[in-house]
Amino acid sequence: MGKPTMEDVAARAGVSRALVSLVMRDSPKVSARRRAAVLAAAGELGYSPHVMARSLASRTSTVVGVLVNDLRNAFFADVVEGLDAAARAAGFELILTTGGRVPAREQAALRSLLSFRPAGIVLLSPVVPAAAIEAAARQCPVALVSRTSRSRGVDTVNDDGEAGSALAVEHLVRRGHRRIAHLDGGGAAGAAARRRGFQRAMRGHGLEPIVVRVVRSEHTDTAGEKAVQELLSRYPGAALPTALVAGNDFNAVGAISALAEHGLRVPEDISVVGYDNTSLAALRHLCLTTVDQPRTEMGRLALETLLERVRGERTEPVRHLLHPSLVVRDTTADHDRTGRG
Repeated sequence: MGKPTMEDVAARAGVSRALVSLVMRDSPKVSARRRAAVLAAAGELGYSPHVMARSLASRTSTVVGVLVNDLRNAFFADVVEGLDAAARAAGFELILTTGGRVPAREQAALRSLLSFRPAGIVLLSPVVPAAAIEAAARQCPVALVSRTSRSRGVDTVNDDGEAGSALAVEHLVRRGHRRIAHLDGGGAAGAAARRRGFQRAMRGHGLEPIVVRVVRSEHTDTAGEKAVQELLSRYPGAALPTALVAGNDFNAVGAISALAEHGLRVPEDISVVGYDNTSLAALRHLCLTTVDQPRTEMGRLALETLLERVRGERTEPVRHLLHPSLVVRDTTADHDRTGRG
């Protein structure tokens, strides 16, 4: 036998297909006795309603599309966890897709999500052009996580990246470091704010004459490895920075791997700070000092903010800016322990 249909449920319960449809839409027009009979028949047959078909039929979608920037990055898994919990609590389902950090692929993925006629869309650190985001917002509510927007039709949830990078620099300066480098996130969402925060904090401590070192990188482990290679060639021997502030945890992992390959110990020879405080950072063999973003809270807040627009409770944009904190673990040490000037 094939997959059970609404007609099969109706036949088993001895009611009309229309009545089964009302039950599946949780309509208050159905009596408790008939509702129980339909649900019992559905359970016996193993029938479950098709969410998309139900949404199209009722013209009221209970689906929220989610575009994830990078499936390998644990940060996004934590944000999706918050999105999913909030969606379930509100009676909504999530559809996830990714563009693999490639703008053209993300735009195609966004078009695919829109084809499902979702109630709204949440974009996690998207790299698509702002025009594409604004166009999507004209079709349904849109919320961004870890990216800013000036569009009145788009809501945003971000952490204060400038403050987060400043926390990392303050921590390293207190531990005696002066030659500190930042592994930049390139064009990734949030990278510019973290770069500004690093530069301002270094200048605030009068360290600009020593050279505010910013090495172009990306929010990936491979890019972290390449950035360290560049640092080692640019600043050989005693000129090498005594500490690194990585663009994110993933980037920091790559940097630590490359340092180990060149015989440099963390934190004895060089201290490393990440950003995000993902599950990677807490692994015992890594124990990465990192800036914490409230990731699941960001997901929950994004979904709840999106649903405010879906329900027509608000039309003005909301810009949530959450405060990060520093989690100190084992990858940072006092400068005098490094033995280098």
